[in-house]
Amino acid sequence: MRRISATLWVALALGVLPLAAQSATNSDSGIRKDEYKAEVARADAQYSADKDACASKQGNDKDVCMKQATAQHKKALADAKAKNKTRETVASARDEKLDAEYKVAKEKCDALSGDAKDACIRNAKLKYHQ
Repeated sequence: MRRISATLWVALALGVLPLAAQSATNSDSGIRKDEYKAEVARADAQYSADKDACASKQGNDKDVCMKQATAQHKKALADAKAKNKTRETVASARDEKLDAEYKVAKEKCDALSGDAKDACIRNAKLKYHQ
């Protein structure tokens, strides 16, 4: 039986390993896509339930409830996007969360008037970097 030289083994390993890594990456992206779709579906279902819970409220309470439901939905979608763990995606998810929370805080300020409302909006802008 012939022995295979060490150089041939190295060449085989270098040629085969990138192929194995590529196939693993392809299968991971399929799993990530399925996980993303499942998370989006869960977020959509929760959003629908949250909106239904707001139906019994009236006035500004209903507006605040709807903004909170929307904010929770946007945050859940941002979290699903952030699963990719790229810098841009994580930064985008963080910005979307802050924007959603800002909108809720701003809606809560609508119940106030005058200087109190102005101060409330100023504080919300500072807190959520708007």
